[in-house]
Amino acid sequence: MPHALLVVLRRLPSALFSLSGVFVVTFVLTHALPADPAAYLAGPSATLEAVDEIRKQLGLDLPVWSQFVRYVVDVAHGELGMSWATGQPVLDELVRRIPASLELTLSGLVLAVVVAIPLGILAALKPGSWIDHLTRVVTTAGVSLPVFFTGLLLVYVFYYLLGWAPPPLGRLPAFASAPPTLSGLMVLDALLDGDLDTASDALCQLVLPALTLGTFALAPIARMTRASMLQALSSDFVRTARAAGLPSWKVIGVYALQNAMLPVLTTLGMVFSFLLGANVLVEKVFAWPGVGSFALEGLMISDYAAVQGFVLAMGSIYVLLNLAVDLTYGLVDPRMQVES
Repeated sequence: MPHALLVVLRRLPSALFSLSGVFVVTFVLTHALPADPAAYLAGPSATLEAVDEIRKQLGLDLPVWSQFVRYVVDVAHGELGMSWATGQPVLDELVRRIPASLELTLSGLVLAVVVAIPLGILAALKPGSWIDHLTRVVTTAGVSLPVFFTGLLLVYVFYYLLGWAPPPLGRLPAFASAPPTLSGLMVLDALLDGDLDTASDALCQLVLPALTLGTFALAPIARMTRASMLQALSSDFVRTARAAGLPSWKVIGVYALQNAMLPVLTTLGMVFSFLLGANVLVEKVFAWPGVGSFALEGLMISDYAAVQGFVLAMGSIYVLLNLAVDLTYGLVDPRMQVES
């Protein structure tokens, strides 16, 4: 049986169980919120009769178990309900907003990987040197600073003080026109459309929020790369390769790095899931129209369907991401395929 299919079959029961748990817990927690969505939708001057009428229309007068059964049936039919905040189906809102969140998350992750992995390798090659101390300072700062504070600080410095960055007002400047939607990724769509000006504008808008997420993700990746490389460099097969007279670049880049990448891949999967959660605050700081800001706005008014749809979508992405990491193990280390 192919390795990929075997991994999928092994992971499927646990993935379904995890999604079911997320589904139930999210439903219970959202309905435990003290806010009254009916009162919010009715307005401050509404009468009690009007509030009760809206509550009946939304089905909030039913017992919680009945609401849960109704929601399960709707989800089974591919319906995530209507968002009370926007008046649109939650599924449509998620489909429209997920590309913006993925563009931001992937940009931050790529930026972190490009900086963190070389930094971790250099720190492992020269422990105790200035580059090692710099790595520790950078990782400590990345872990210690809250992601929303980092975003506000970058806006203050690069937009307010220096004037290098555009206003943090979303994916495009105020009067710019969006390119035709092909992939949903604004920069890529503009490039595919041949509109270099729009691509440049979108890239400028993306830099600061991506840098915010990248700073947050850099710390665990760099620390894990350093630790894994130190362990690989001290192993017997690396010492044997060096004793055999192999070039240093081959010893480090092939033997040591390949064996050090498995823990780093696991860390990348975890960091990506962390970034999906951190997106909520970053999107709010930069007015980014992704699913994070949609969920936060829904949470503020107890928009049950919006919050539940967001968590279900993020849980599904997290499960698929873990599956992709497991499949990547076999590509990085063929021994994983043999063991499977």
